[in-house]
Amino acid sequence: MKQIGLLRALALTRKANKMSNQERIALQQRRLKELIAYARKNSSYFSKLYKGIDKDCPLSEYPTTNKADMAKHFDEWFTDRSITRDIVDSFMSDLSNVGKKLNGKYLVYTTSGSTGTPCIVLYDDTTINVSSAIGVLRSFARKEDMRLFMQSGGKALALFADNGFYLESGSGKYQLRKMPWKKRKMKALDVRKSNSEIIALLNAYQPSMIGCYPSAMEILAAKQEKGNLHIRPAMIMTGGEKLNDDVREYLSKVFGCYVQTNYSCTEGGTVACECTERHFHINDDWIIVEAVDENNQPVPFGTQSAKVLLTNLANKICPIIRFEITDRIILHKEPCACGNSRPWLTLEGRTDDILVFGNGIKFASLPLYAILKEVQGIERFQLIQHENDRLELWLIAKNKQEQFAKAKQAIEAHLRQNGVDAKIYLSNSDPSADPISGKFKHVVAKKS
Repeated sequence: MKQIGLLRALALTRKANKMSNQERIALQQRRLKELIAYARKNSSYFSKLYKGIDKDCPLSEYPTTNKADMAKHFDEWFTDRSITRDIVDSFMSDLSNVGKKLNGKYLVYTTSGSTGTPCIVLYDDTTINVSSAIGVLRSFARKEDMRLFMQSGGKALALFADNGFYLESGSGKYQLRKMPWKKRKMKALDVRKSNSEIIALLNAYQPSMIGCYPSAMEILAAKQEKGNLHIRPAMIMTGGEKLNDDVREYLSKVFGCYVQTNYSCTEGGTVACECTERHFHINDDWIIVEAVDENNQPVPFGTQSAKVLLTNLANKICPIIRFEITDRIILHKEPCACGNSRPWLTLEGRTDDILVFGNGIKFASLPLYAILKEVQGIERFQLIQHENDRLELWLIAKNKQEQFAKAKQAIEAHLRQNGVDAKIYLSNSDPSADPISGKFKHVVAKKS
């Protein structure tokens, strides 16, 4: 399989930017046909799955796939048949391998497992380079922000959970390994560090652009207002959570810069890029997005889906074809005022809460989520805040008492280093979705 280099990926992505809708969709369909043919030939799983299906039938007639299918058929899924679960698990058992290539060929990423079992995805050079090309050419909603970023020093900082093979941390470490001379211009910081450590590092580094969870940036904005933090980024790019309008405006006011987000996931990379109208325009030359109901049937334009079926046209080592993603979206066909003719969507996104304790100290949900996610043996969890700084932990685990003890110790240590003494106790109930919205939150704040 011939790989697409970075320069070629940039050229192809730039060329697609200038295509008409008809030309771009024709390109998409050619790439889809190539992907399906390659998966049929080289993946034993897809060879069996697509047996008897006409190669010229539309995508909607192909069966859907999901994380459970991948986990069950892991050794059959990949088009490089030397890849096995044992090999991948052994590689991932060593966190020093984050940002390194498995067998010198593939980056390994895992989803957060926010809706159950995590999904392991491999990226080959083509997938890596296409993702980079989209990031360079399409991620900035305004051209002037790229210019301001460079004029203010071009120093980028990623403030995310840095404790696993996640897309944000893994891609950043890969770039630093590949281009070590950029260490002065690129830095990754673990969002689970204490607030005092994060503030000190930010004040010392003075980033030109910050990538971070919105909830964590909201807490940092409060520190900036109080005079503890003194930074002036040219750009803030949030991810990992929904960026609500009120948070966006608050961050923009406090830091004096443009604030935006994009729609990304491990399975698809940057699925859609935000424009100045705050619409997510789908990168449809490389990604196909289907908005469907609970039974994987298409929903009309303007109707919220129950989930998404995602097809990643750039990834041939790990075929992602009509793959179920639990995000809820609304697809739109009306023109966007920004002038971009690509189809666009609106996204419900994650809605985990910020915890506020009795002494006024605030905690973003994602660092707490990241801590609990790393406790081995926990299959699913939910942390709920109650009055008097009490935290109730709901668990599904192989040995609930043992996993609770480990989780309690880890959370308490993190809270204490930030000045909070909370009481954590184990619930008799299992984690559950909100009965009204159907949305699952890992971290739930007390009601005011």
